[in-house]
Amino acid sequence: MIRQEYLFNMSNAIRQKLGKYQIFNIDAFLWLSNAKPNSIHAVVTDPPYGLVEYTAKQLEKKKNGNGGVWRIPPSFDGCQRSPLPRFTILNGNDKEALRSFFDKLARELLRVLVPGAHVFIATNPLVSYLVYEPFISNGFEKRGEVIRVVQTLRGGDRPKNAHQEFPDISVMPRSCWEPWGLFRKPCEGRVQDNLRKWRTGGLRRVSDTEPFKDLIYSPPARGIEREIAPHPSLKPQHYLRQIVRAALPLGSGIILDPFMGSGSTIAAAVACGLESIGLEVNNEFFGIAERAIPKLAIYNPSGDNNNGPEY
Repeated sequence: MIRQEYLFNMSNAIRQKLGKYQIFNIDAFLWLSNAKPNSIHAVVTDPPYGLVEYTAKQLEKKKNGNGGVWRIPPSFDGCQRSPLPRFTILNGNDKEALRSFFDKLARELLRVLVPGAHVFIATNPLVSYLVYEPFISNGFEKRGEVIRVVQTLRGGDRPKNAHQEFPDISVMPRSCWEPWGLFRKPCEGRVQDNLRKWRTGGLRRVSDTEPFKDLIYSPPARGIEREIAPHPSLKPQHYLRQIVRAALPLGSGIILDPFMGSGSTIAAAVACGLESIGLEVNNEFFGIAERAIPKLAIYNPSGDNNNGPEY
């Protein structure tokens, strides 16, 4: 249940700052195949990764606490941590399906994006190469990575069923960061020319004295935020608002999230006064997004939720 003290009546001034959005309960590839060329100005998304962990079978296992692809972590300090996908168990066919998935996505996005548009795409150190190579092969320019510094319970475990025999061994490092691939559709001419014609090509600065940086400290979404949007891969507003703001250098254009889940990217765009479109094929997640987006958009990550969104 949402705690009512965080749901307040917005003033007219706050309403005027909020961006417009559209959301569709539809397969992303179907929508993209019908979208007009050169109609989207940025993409910010956390994809479902090869569709393995979001199949009905795996989601049911997660819901029942059985695991499967999803790692169900133990409780710590009286707090139950959220499940995380275990990408270490993907086989060769899974990895090829993953690469094919991103190859198709890159081709579709290249057509619908305007020249100079950026794509921010969440991944992880184990499978990022299967994401990046298809984007580069299809003509996107790799513009670096945004590193989200976040500690999760992924990795760091002792050998399964042999933890007492090998107490000083970790199978792999505990993850303390999340890479977001950053790609750009090639500009038409110089960046300045592209900015004038398409309003894209660069990243919006934080301020006159501070550029957008590729290192962002951002803990997992917890508490009220997760109550509003109970999605297994929820990204926090504190992080997403920085990303969507940077994605539209002149503060205008359309941001697309083709795999919006519970709508956190769309809510971040709304909070920043930006126009956005969200797509989600899963009926349950789409229902969460319908309810969550307006509430997340007025949620203040600083903890002071009496003065509207924090930009």
